[in-house]
Amino acid sequence: MPETRILLRLAVLGLAVITVLGAQADKPPNKTDNNVAPERWNLFYQATSIGDYHGTFRSPYQGPNSLRNYVERDVSLTTTLFLGLRLAKNTRLYFNPEIAGGRGFSGVDGIANAPNGELPRVATATPKPYLARLYITQDFGFGDETEAVESEPNQLAGKRPVKRYSITVGRFTVTDFFDNNRYTHDPRTQFMGWAVMYNGAWDYPADVRGYTWGWVHEFHTKNWAFRYASAAMPKVANGLRFDRRVFRDRGDVFEVERRFNIGAHPGAVRLLEYINHADAGNYAEAIRLADLTGGPPSVIATRKVGTLKYGTGLNVEQEITQDLGVFGRLGWNDGKTESFAFTAIDRLATIGVSVTGTRWKRPFDTAAAELTVSGISGVHALYLQRGGLDFLIGDGTLRYGPETIPEAYYSARLFKGFFATFDLQHVTNPAYNRDRGPVWIPSLRFHLELNAKTLFKANAP
Repeated sequence: MPETRILLRLAVLGLAVITVLGAQADKPPNKTDNNVAPERWNLFYQATSIGDYHGTFRSPYQGPNSLRNYVERDVSLTTTLFLGLRLAKNTRLYFNPEIAGGRGFSGVDGIANAPNGELPRVATATPKPYLARLYITQDFGFGDETEAVESEPNQLAGKRPVKRYSITVGRFTVTDFFDNNRYTHDPRTQFMGWAVMYNGAWDYPADVRGYTWGWVHEFHTKNWAFRYASAAMPKVANGLRFDRRVFRDRGDVFEVERRFNIGAHPGAVRLLEYINHADAGNYAEAIRLADLTGGPPSVIATRKVGTLKYGTGLNVEQEITQDLGVFGRLGWNDGKTESFAFTAIDRLATIGVSVTGTRWKRPFDTAAAELTVSGISGVHALYLQRGGLDFLIGDGTLRYGPETIPEAYYSARLFKGFFATFDLQHVTNPAYNRDRGPVWIPSLRFHLELNAKTLFKANAP
């Protein structure tokens, strides 16, 4: 695609510039680094399959984007390679090819807090390969104090300066860097709901698979982190192609993170702000036009250049004991601008708890539960009531109520690198409609993760 080629060339140019700057900025190892051999490369692999089910439910009517009132059994599959290369002491390159396919309930329509967090990676039912990530990160350190980091997907083991400025350029998902939470951030191993894995009120810049092109700036100290990102927005709502006019249309994200300890137990608070610039529509304007022309309102008909959508999110995590942690999120956005990149949520509140299985002699197992309540603004609800459609919800009319979903899961490690999870969700007022539901959604997830270096060592003569 033309825009992909252009963005790739820009990314390669940016990578070259940062590599040169990084080579100039690297300093000889200090004494604290002498006993640490920085990892030159690593290679990880993951495969995740999620099977979802829902039965029939109360549904006196349905619209074009409703959850269908019949039995659905759907499966998603993703496989990913995570290659990391150290180009210089503080310069790292990451490359992630990925394959994804599968189906979601009713074409991934009908629930704002959709139940399968892997489906943003899925553009077609047939598994297809694509580039998930290709980015470079450069650290600029201040002072001699360093911290150890472990070998993980998209993280090379070694030492990083505690006080540092980092810049990342390329293709990634902004959720790699923002709105992190120890207990709920990865639908492949933790909670599966869209508004639980990330803040559902954050309409984060991404294509239909959840990835984008852009850059991220981070400044870290011992207890604080400050982040800024600017990334490409899709050309149309939930689209696969990007808007190349990045000086006009883009997503800007800001985050402040404070890390702390209560006793010996770590915690963190993160405040996120975002502003999206896109050719998006306005719900109130769509209603006004419908009053003049008749028929249901269409937010697509009101799309115009320079539309802003903004919002904020609060994210908290706290370890209570080594085996028990709690977390929560709050989210808000302006509620007047078209949902464009993630999902149709304007208000959000989440609270939950996560427990590891150490007490029952299953230290690699996890049991967790949470409650998420999602809402939309008054004008957004009126738009849906009048028969308007968002890109993934719209029952033709609406008797508004908050979409409330408790979710619980148990993840069991069957053997090293392989996990099976049973997940259960109960959806009240799907798509904010008191006339429909509730819906029970059980899911079964299988997740495989491998470290190539471990395999090589195990097979060595």
